[in-house]
Amino acid sequence: MNTIPAHLDHLVLATPDLAATVADFTRRTGVEPVPGGTHVGLGSRNHLIGLGGTGYLEIIGPDPDRTAPAGPRPFGIDTLPRARTLTWAISPPDLDAAVAAARARGYDPGPPLPMSRRTPDGTLLTWRLTDGAAAHPSGLVPFLIDWGDSPHPTASDLPTTPLLSFSATAPDPDRIRPLLHALDTELPLSRGPVGLAFTVDTPRGPVRFG
Repeated sequence: MNTIPAHLDHLVLATPDLAATVADFTRRTGVEPVPGGTHVGLGSRNHLIGLGGTGYLEIIGPDPDRTAPAGPRPFGIDTLPRARTLTWAISPPDLDAAVAAARARGYDPGPPLPMSRRTPDGTLLTWRLTDGAAAHPSGLVPFLIDWGDSPHPTASDLPTTPLLSFSATAPDPDRIRPLLHALDTELPLSRGPVGLAFTVDTPRGPVRFG
């Protein structure tokens, strides 16, 4: 079975300490993620690593150079005890059509919302995405993203650790599978505590992250 989901855009590795998690990824893989930029008004920033094709890994954490935002930072990074793979994103060919199709199949991923990020060179990237945490807090069901006219992060020739596998565990996998089907994607699921894990190919061999 192919373990790379259809329309995969990126995986989200969230952390309370961005510098430490980037250093750990570099130590374990021998490949250093590059700065992605700051999320405007949200108090977070990220580093990126390619996963092959148009997929990438986002390592996101608090931005030490920005004051704390008025509300919580994305993905609950203020309260995370450690780095975790929290969720993932898919990029369907037509975001609005995918949302409508999912609703017709019984799952509402939520309305697309505008977002932005300022890259290290000052470029403002804009995109739309659905609020996956509100639609399904487990993180096992992906949120949807559309980069519009902004260049995709992988267009910047990211260093790459090819994705070998991506899977999840859930207390009741049969409750998750129909939601993935509604979004026209898939994810290998087995029974267990809620969790996501992926394995990448690196100069030091396959490395797994949970």
